[in-house]
Amino acid sequence: MPRSLAWIVIVALFGVCGSAVECQEGASIRANVNLVSVSFIARDSRGALLDKLTLDDVEVFEDSVPQKISFFAKSSDVPLTLGLIVDASGSQEKFSKKHEKDLEIFLKRVLGPKDRVFLLGFGNHLRLVSDFTQSGDEVIQHLKEYEKSMGRFPEIGPREDRDLGTAFYDSIYYSVVEKLQNEPGRKALLIFSDGEDNSSSTDMMTTLETAQAANVLLYTIRYTETRKNGQLTARNKYGIKVMDRLAKDSGGAHIDARAMDPKEYFQQIADELRTSYTLSYYPTNPMKDQNFRRITVRPKQDGVKIRTKSGYFARSSENTK
Repeated sequence: MPRSLAWIVIVALFGVCGSAVECQEGASIRANVNLVSVSFIARDSRGALLDKLTLDDVEVFEDSVPQKISFFAKSSDVPLTLGLIVDASGSQEKFSKKHEKDLEIFLKRVLGPKDRVFLLGFGNHLRLVSDFTQSGDEVIQHLKEYEKSMGRFPEIGPREDRDLGTAFYDSIYYSVVEKLQNEPGRKALLIFSDGEDNSSSTDMMTTLETAQAANVLLYTIRYTETRKNGQLTARNKYGIKVMDRLAKDSGGAHIDARAMDPKEYFQQIADELRTSYTLSYYPTNPMKDQNFRRITVRPKQDGVKIRTKSGYFARSSENTK
């Protein structure tokens, strides 16, 4: 059975469940494309991650209307599909080489026996450096080969004429559409770039909407080269705003790689992915009216803060698995 179909069956089977492993007898199996899935991360008042929440600890609202949670699971109960996107344009190519070891350690920490990862490299081409694998070592080996000879790796997405060289939005968009959109369980992209696009056929809002619809967390790890006087250019500032927006509205996080030690932020991301939650619901408003639906996951306990995506667009062609 394909992984995406298997996930629909699992969610449907546990449609009246308090968790992924507790289900009422006689629950009917339903496959409904209206199902909305939401990943979220919870912290206490001191900022510590919470890993023991249950269905009874949260409630979900769509446009301020309460929704009945049909499925709830901890990260340990749901497989993770992870994508790594590496900017290979001139301003970024040294960054990945410098932090290969940190990335290798991160993958060993975060990948479980049911999890998979792929790696995409981009400049003026989107190249699949490493297809889905459970081996972090394999990904790192392919990354090293990519740094030596980029052209030998296959392209994804349509062939575009990208003379200027940095297809930032396209790299995210096609990673979601071609690699993650139909995958089951938890999904996340780690994007190593400065956010400065000059060659994409897609734009920021299309990219963000696609990630929200597919329930993909975007972790944007920004490395911005400044001028000799240490000042950011207008283009630098725009890239920062873009990466912050993509992360915030998808439920991920935006990290300034110049201000944090790689070991620190890789540990932060690994901890979040290991302690995240997934819930699903059938919206009380089933209309595909093209409008944005704002999602709020609210804790019932005081002092708990929850981070999730801002919502999704109710489009007829939307995939909300």
